[in-house]
Amino acid sequence: MSNVNLNYKDKPSLFTWDGLGDIQEGRSNLGDDMPVLIYRLFQYSLRDILRREFNEDVAAELYRAAGYLAGTEFARHVLDLSGDFDYFVTNLQKQLTNLKMGILRIEKADIENSTFTLTMSEDLDCSGLPVTDETVCDYDEGFLAGILEAYTGKPFAVKEIDCWASGDRTCRFTAQGA
Repeated sequence: MSNVNLNYKDKPSLFTWDGLGDIQEGRSNLGDDMPVLIYRLFQYSLRDILRREFNEDVAAELYRAAGYLAGTEFARHVLDLSGDFDYFVTNLQKQLTNLKMGILRIEKADIENSTFTLTMSEDLDCSGLPVTDETVCDYDEGFLAGILEAYTGKPFAVKEIDCWASGDRTCRFTAQGA
């Protein structure tokens, strides 16, 4: 996490799940799939503008904030949060795979201390990127933090420790609950 202090959690969100619209109605011919290339075109062009307008730390924190909001809403609207931890993880893995967002694995889970190590392979954000010796999955950090908070009811700090862009072939995250 950076030293940037954006108070997005203290401000009301204008985002609504319904604001995503009726994709089936609006894309009756093209459907709901699109190439990862187009997702990344949006993501990395926006990141470039944020870096130029602000700086790298602010851009990263804004991506985490957007990921957090998306993860929270994704958990509330797509996941079944009513089961035990094993059920939750199985459901999360299934949804992420079905939606072609990535392949999630839990490497370590200390449920009592709310500490986890997770990997995401074939993810939307970076799998296949050139190696730049940096981690780039700030959005995923926020996304996973939002999902974990929605399930547990407590905030999580999620940090990417390995990334395709840093030379690894899977993204690895640590998650620590407050």
